[in-house]
Amino acid sequence: MEYVILAVVIALVAVGVAGYLVVSGRRSKQLPPPEAPTATPTITAPPAEPRVGEEAETPREEPRRTIEEVGLPPADEIVTEPTALEDPVMAAPPAPEVEVPAPTEGRLIRLRARLARSQNALGKGLLTLLSREHLDEDTWEEIEDTLLTADVGVKPTQELVERLRERVKVLGTRTPQELRTLLREELLTLVGTDFDRTVKTESDLDTPGIVMVVGVNGTGKTTTTGKLARVLVADGRSVVLGAADTFRAAAADQLQTWGERVGARTVRGPEGGDPASVAFDAVKEGIAESADVVLIDTAGRLHTKTGLMDELGKVKRVVEKHGPLDEVLLVLDATTGQNGLVQARVFAEVVDITGIVLTKLDGTAKGGIVVAVQRELGVPVKLIGLGEGPDDLAPFEPEAFVDALLGD
Repeated sequence: MEYVILAVVIALVAVGVAGYLVVSGRRSKQLPPPEAPTATPTITAPPAEPRVGEEAETPREEPRRTIEEVGLPPADEIVTEPTALEDPVMAAPPAPEVEVPAPTEGRLIRLRARLARSQNALGKGLLTLLSREHLDEDTWEEIEDTLLTADVGVKPTQELVERLRERVKVLGTRTPQELRTLLREELLTLVGTDFDRTVKTESDLDTPGIVMVVGVNGTGKTTTTGKLARVLVADGRSVVLGAADTFRAAAADQLQTWGERVGARTVRGPEGGDPASVAFDAVKEGIAESADVVLIDTAGRLHTKTGLMDELGKVKRVVEKHGPLDEVLLVLDATTGQNGLVQARVFAEVVDITGIVLTKLDGTAKGGIVVAVQRELGVPVKLIGLGEGPDDLAPFEPEAFVDALLGD
């Protein structure tokens, strides 16, 4: 019995010690600092609803004005009729300012310096070689190489060298001025002075003159059409443009911009539409407006695509239902050299080319392409492009061209 009592006492002592340790441990822990009192948030009460009936507030008294105290507007400010205000969003855009192109007479003379900078190497090279004291076979071969490098062509080069050989042999002593005169005469013969280089824009019928512009994309065909419109407007002619290159929306936009600058109307169709239909409508509009000339810009896809070349023939046939074409101009990039001759052959098989436009002639030293392409097609170069300016398209003049080759 004593053992039981002793065990109970020990158990009670152990429980007391354990309780003391727990309480003292809790007291030793640091309590978190009390939170700072927060400001009482401002609560905005919703606007009171208007009260009616017995709860209605007494209205505040406000001073009232008599009719004599009310000021009326002066008589000159009274509007008798309503005035419509123009909506800036719906207002029509201002019409573009119509430019007056520079006259075409003597245009190539003005651009001669630009032509001479690119072509001078040919003339100076020939004069230097011909000025040698002894013209042996090696010298004549160098003369041939100079001409071939300028893209004159093999057969024209052989003809020119043969004539130069004969004339130099007869001439004997050769002063610089005599050589220059001799070379100028022979180059003029090579370029040709008996071609009719007039761009035909007058119809024999009671219809506008119809000019179709053809060529491969990238040659400057659409730009040339726009510049040609400027040439015609500068000469006092009225022009209608036909954007028959429906494969490129940018081509129609570009042509329309050129037309707006000189006051020429542009007829266009939906993108991907029938080019022949657009060309037909352009001529129809030209007849209705009694225009002097209708210029038709055609699609210029790669000449190797037979279907598109056939389509070009279709455009020609449809247009001729109004009347015969007065001019078909082939646009060639002078910098492409002999590749341009390949293009010329293919286009000549589809349509009857009547004239050539050589663009970018100021960007190449190969002015001999003038001779080569004329020999290839049997038709003259009628216009040349000598820059990117709007009035840098000039009628081709053989004398001014040869003088630019030889320099001053």
